[in-house]
Amino acid sequence: MISYIVPTRDRHSDLARTLGAIGRLVEHDESSEHHEPGEVVVIDNNSRHTPVAPRRLPNGVRVKIIMLDGNLGAASRNVGADRAHPDSDWLVMLDDDSHPLDGRFIATLRSAPADVGIVTADIHLPAQNRREDGGLPEVFVGCGAAIRRELLDKAGGYDANFEYYVEEYDLSARTIALGYRVMFEPRFRVDHHKSPGGRDMNRIVSLLLRNGSWVMQRYAPEADRREQLREIRRRCRLIADLEQARDGYIRGLGLVRETLREQARAPMSREHFDRFTGLWHAREALQRAHENERFANAAVVARGKNAWVVDRALAELGVDLVPVEQAEALVIGTMSPGPMLDALGKFQGRGRVIAPWSTAEAARTRLNRPRP
Repeated sequence: MISYIVPTRDRHSDLARTLGAIGRLVEHDESSEHHEPGEVVVIDNNSRHTPVAPRRLPNGVRVKIIMLDGNLGAASRNVGADRAHPDSDWLVMLDDDSHPLDGRFIATLRSAPADVGIVTADIHLPAQNRREDGGLPEVFVGCGAAIRRELLDKAGGYDANFEYYVEEYDLSARTIALGYRVMFEPRFRVDHHKSPGGRDMNRIVSLLLRNGSWVMQRYAPEADRREQLREIRRRCRLIADLEQARDGYIRGLGLVRETLREQARAPMSREHFDRFTGLWHAREALQRAHENERFANAAVVARGKNAWVVDRALAELGVDLVPVEQAEALVIGTMSPGPMLDALGKFQGRGRVIAPWSTAEAARTRLNRPRP
C-alpha cells in the first residue's frame, strides 16, 4: 500500500489540484491489472479555514485529514507518517502544490533494492519550464520523494527544529549513516506548481543559512566542517543578493551564532560524507568519462550547487580548467539533479558534454522526448 503524505496550510486550491491528480492515477484503480491500494494523509498546519476534501477520490484512494492546533512545519510529515495505514511500507512525500504525473513510479518502489531507503523524483516547475533546484545525488527534494517506512522509523523522522528548509539534507545524512541509499528515479515524475503564497524570501534565506549550517555542524568530518560552513554562508549570500533578501541573510548569521554550538556532533565517515556532498558521484562519473575518452582540459559550465565537487574531481584527474572556446569537453558544474539535467539539454550538440553523475548521463536519452 502507498500513503501520500501532504502537509498544507491555507492553500486550498493547490490542495484540491494535488488531490485531483492523485485521484487520476490509474494504478490505484481497483479495475487496473496491478491494483495498488493507496491513501492520502493530509496534515493541516493550522489553516484559517478547514480544508475540504472528499473521503474517497475517483480511483478509490481514501483521504484522511488531520487538523493540528499549530504549525509544525515540515515535521508535520511525522504526524502523517504515524497516522498512515499500517500496511503502507512506502510514504510518498508531497507538498500541497506538487503531485505525480503518473503512477509508473509505484512499480519502481516495489522493485527497489533493500538498501534504497528513499526514492527521489524528477521534479518539474511547469510555470517556469525547468526542473526544481535543490537536492544532490543522494539528497532528496521534499516535494517529491518516497521514503521507506522502516527507514523513517529508524531515523526518527524529520527534525522539528528545522521548521522548513534543509530538513531533507538532515534526513538524507541520517539515511546514509544508517546504511541506506537515496536513489533518483526518472520514471517518478512530479510537477511542482510552487505556489507563491507564504513565501517570505527574507525568512527563507535566514532559515536556509541557519539550517544549512546546522547540517554541516552535525555531520561534516572535522577536517571539512569549517570549509563547509563557509560554503553555506557564501551560497546563502548569493541567494540573498539575487532575491534582495539581505536582511534575512543578516538575521540568519545571528541565528547561526546563537544556535550552532547547540548542535550535537555526529560526523559521518569519509565515504558517507563524500556520497552526501556528491563528491563520490562526481569522481565516479568523471573518471569513467575520462577512461572512455581522455581529455586534458575542460570548461565547467552551468555552475551551481556544490560546484566545488566538480572542480575537485577534475583536479584529481589532472584535468586543466580552460575557457569554453578552448575546452576539449564541457563539464556540467552543479551536483543538483534538476539543474544538471536541464544543463545537459541546454548544451546538447555543443561538442562533448559530460555530467558529473552517472545517473544523469543515463537519463540523457530521454531529455528531448515529449512528456505525455
